[in-house]
Amino acid sequence: MPTPHKEYLLSIDNGTQSVRAMLFDSEGSLIAKHSVPIEPYFSLQLGWAEQHSEYFWSALCNACQGLWHQLEDQKGRIAALSITTQRATAVALDEAFRPIRPTFSWLDQRKVNTQPALTTFESLVTRLLGLRPAVQSFHQKAESNWIAQMEPELWDKTARYLLISGYHIFKLTGQCKDAIASQVGYLPFDFKRHCWADPGDWKWRALPIKGSMLPELVDAGHKIGVITEAASRDTGIPLGLPVIASGSDKACEVLGSGCLDPEVGSISYGSLATFNVFSDRYLEVIKGHPAYPGLVPGTFNIEMAVQRGYWMVAWFKQEFGLHEKQIADKLGVSTESLFDDLLDKTTPGSRGLILQPLWSPNANDYDAEARGSIIGFTEEHGRAEIYRAIIEGITFALRQGKEQVEKHTGRKIRRLVVSGGGSQSDHILQITADIFGLPVERPSTSETSGLGAAISAARGIDLFPDFKTAARKMTKTAKRFEPNTQNGKIYNQLYTQVFLKMYKQLQPSFRRIRIITDR
Repeated sequence: MPTPHKEYLLSIDNGTQSVRAMLFDSEGSLIAKHSVPIEPYFSLQLGWAEQHSEYFWSALCNACQGLWHQLEDQKGRIAALSITTQRATAVALDEAFRPIRPTFSWLDQRKVNTQPALTTFESLVTRLLGLRPAVQSFHQKAESNWIAQMEPELWDKTARYLLISGYHIFKLTGQCKDAIASQVGYLPFDFKRHCWADPGDWKWRALPIKGSMLPELVDAGHKIGVITEAASRDTGIPLGLPVIASGSDKACEVLGSGCLDPEVGSISYGSLATFNVFSDRYLEVIKGHPAYPGLVPGTFNIEMAVQRGYWMVAWFKQEFGLHEKQIADKLGVSTESLFDDLLDKTTPGSRGLILQPLWSPNANDYDAEARGSIIGFTEEHGRAEIYRAIIEGITFALRQGKEQVEKHTGRKIRRLVVSGGGSQSDHILQITADIFGLPVERPSTSETSGLGAAISAARGIDLFPDFKTAARKMTKTAKRFEPNTQNGKIYNQLYTQVFLKMYKQLQPSFRRIRIITDR
């Protein structure tokens, strides 16, 4: 039981698969947690991914109410709250802050076919700088453009346009504010200066959004409001509790993993698998793809992503994991925890089965016709090899991202810290160490996004003088994995001689598939 003198910090994490309410102490220990599983989205048409904002809010309330049942006297000693959420999930609201339509999930793939209304000068500059494809993609993928063009009567009613983070902050505090480090998505945001874009910026002409629709932005570690009476009634959170700005789940994971050294890579094995590096300067590894705001004000996270990432494990569970699911239900454990048995039955390289995880087109610098692929099948391959190929393929793709970052920053990554659901498997972390050829560390808690938010809250109430001190005091390593040289040799050959060449070799076939099937 924690000692009485400690302050407690409440974190709420609205992820893709669940909403969690967590209580941390000032040393970064997770005291209690209550998780509410959620349906990430519903889909009315192929490629659509929507969910109701009220559904997310209800899950948040239930997560908090479930947490209180686990506590004794700690609730009265909570000093502050911070919230982190999935990124790029957009909410359109009317004048009364009521949602006018379902929320666009970050997994939504719909686009418009129009071109951004740039000035002649802007068109010339973007073309000369090679930014035209990125600008066009920004316009076409923006959810606000889809609403304005396909549902104009609803866009006319839109008075506020927020991310799900800003929506939750409004529900908690009554303030139309959001954290700077949460601004990831198709918004008129200046990623270099960490503020809304200047009036003359081309983004205002690429989007139908007006400045009055957007929230006031607040740096992480600063007070954003207090819990209102209505929010306290719905959630059970103490009335008047300070709410401190933090940032998106990935930004919080970088901080919660203690990765504030540009030579330490932060890997997240979540629904979106990412490789991030902390930086004090802005850098675009892929032209037109920004570095996102870090939680430490004025810093950046340089990110490379595998769009469907560990969602592919959920796909494998649904399509091939009935046996493990039945056993897991009897034992009361997660199905994913039993997949380690499949890794035990296989060897590095999955007996020659290689997977490229391009399950989502337009990911990073790939073309729209890109498809996921698995090559090397023989009669000896089964479920175990397919599962291992998924894990290895995701890790190969993240290694590729790591090498692109190193090339642009000029700095070598010396070690990795891995968080997210996949980090709980020793087998997966050993595979990661072997493929990267680097030491891999597992944090003391898998809830690094929640811990990152708690660190922001701790900084916001001056428990620590700065973010780096707070991260040093509140983050710990649970286990370290050293690379296996023999396995690494096999992986390095497969990575350099097969994986890196797969996309270019298969691209003509992907293009023909798209033309023939219109998919």
